[in-house]
Amino acid sequence: MTVGRNTEPVPAAAAQRMAACGFDNLDGRWRIPIPALCNMAQDTVGRYARETPTSPALRFEESTGAVSRWSFSQLDDWAVRVAVWLAALGVGRGDPVGIHTGQRPETMVVHLALYKLGAVAVTLSQLYGPDTIAHILHDSQLKMAVTEDGAWPGVQSISPGEIAALQSDRPPTGLVPCDTRADEPALLMYTSGSTGRPKGLLHAHRILHAYLPTVRMFYDLSMDDADAVFWTPADWAWVGGLLDLVLPAWAAGRPVVASQHRFDPQWAFDFMARHRVTHTFMTPTALKRLAEVANPRQRWPLCLRVICTGGESLPSEVVRWAREALGATCNEFYGLTEFNHLVGNCQQLYPIRPGSMGRAYPGHGTTIIDSEGQPVAPGEVGEIAATSDDPTLFLGYWRSGAAPARIDTDGWLRTGDLARQDDDGYFWYQGRNDDLIKSAGYRIGPAEVEDSLVAHAFVAEAAVIASPDAARGSIVKAFVRLAEGVEPSDAVVHTLQEHVKTRLAAYKYPREIEFVREFPLTSSGKIRRSELRRLEAERKADGPV
Repeated sequence: MTVGRNTEPVPAAAAQRMAACGFDNLDGRWRIPIPALCNMAQDTVGRYARETPTSPALRFEESTGAVSRWSFSQLDDWAVRVAVWLAALGVGRGDPVGIHTGQRPETMVVHLALYKLGAVAVTLSQLYGPDTIAHILHDSQLKMAVTEDGAWPGVQSISPGEIAALQSDRPPTGLVPCDTRADEPALLMYTSGSTGRPKGLLHAHRILHAYLPTVRMFYDLSMDDADAVFWTPADWAWVGGLLDLVLPAWAAGRPVVASQHRFDPQWAFDFMARHRVTHTFMTPTALKRLAEVANPRQRWPLCLRVICTGGESLPSEVVRWAREALGATCNEFYGLTEFNHLVGNCQQLYPIRPGSMGRAYPGHGTTIIDSEGQPVAPGEVGEIAATSDDPTLFLGYWRSGAAPARIDTDGWLRTGDLARQDDDGYFWYQGRNDDLIKSAGYRIGPAEVEDSLVAHAFVAEAAVIASPDAARGSIVKAFVRLAEGVEPSDAVVHTLQEHVKTRLAAYKYPREIEFVREFPLTSSGKIRRSELRRLEAERKADGPV
């Protein structure tokens, strides 16, 4: 099969640097090697606990300003103790265990402990409401969940039972970490599809090795800098925080700093200056908020040199702002939770074109195809796709086997995202070809928001779409037909927003609600969401109403 053009987007002179990233050059193509045995604890903290045990691994800043520090050996010792405790509670190979502890040391310690046991870490964002948590508990059939006292009260009524505290004082002896296979399950992340409830995406231990070469590219080949310090405001329950920053930093033997402080631009600059952060992952929405702060380099002694970003389209102004106001390189990358790092930038290897997604990353057979699965010519809009042997491909949806047919079609992994490619191989994002909503870095399925709305007594029928928004890329907008006897009002809007925010997830609530008396329908009686999107786009294009 022809895997599409630009699978090797770097000049031959960069071969040595590419090899240093971890790529192999076989038959004239760059490939990502995956060892037969992988373990995301042993290949990160466990490795450096043996090789450089006193090197700093983690700093955590409390709300009081107090800072706690762990070396690689101390962090590994803690993880072993927790693994012994979990094993005593009956957690074993293949068991799913929920982690609901936010951006704090215990979160990663439990991850490491579960990987050592060969168990499956199930990420539970604290942004999830009780409905989402209940769905995940039912769907995943968790063996147990680890949470924080302050985070669980809102959902504890659905808990099957509780254990008082995370015990970490067990002797770190008697544990032999599992020799996990590359394709052995390790990580279960729930994400919204375009329809239905959140689905569990299962990744294997090989995912970290599959990510590392391209992670090194979007961190501009500088992860091994002696003074490198990594931080992200992104939730560690998501791919961006966990697999694009924390675990790769530890795979490179570099420290991570963390805090549970709610993101705020002024605080973020203070924090990065205080901890001498050099490398960060941020969503475009977070970067746009930072860009509202004037003269950051004059106000803070920043060490920031590389920003990587993904999750939504990045405005070209942000790339220029990062370079001019921060003196930092901003490399965008693109992919899905199911298969990732397909396209992106690396300023060290090729120029960034502001507004472009970048070029196809090596090791991925990424191209743009038409509806028949044929690569399109430069300049033509089509669907971004990768070959079905992509190294980052997930194992499949939880308890349902391999990737579904809608993703894996005729040898192509279809993303559902539209783009065009210029003559130099740069990709330019054009939007979605389905209903999935991307807002401020989150991927939101409209069906679950609709389900939440219709569950309220005020609502007879609802349709949810993405509405264009300058700050977030898009926002969740709901069209609602009210139940008989209920009249439209600001109070009803507020009630429905709070209902979704508290029952589903805070980031999924509809920021705009429009009341309608009827919906445009297809001949079979289905709501024509494409018509709603068209009308909304026209309304927003005409300016404020």
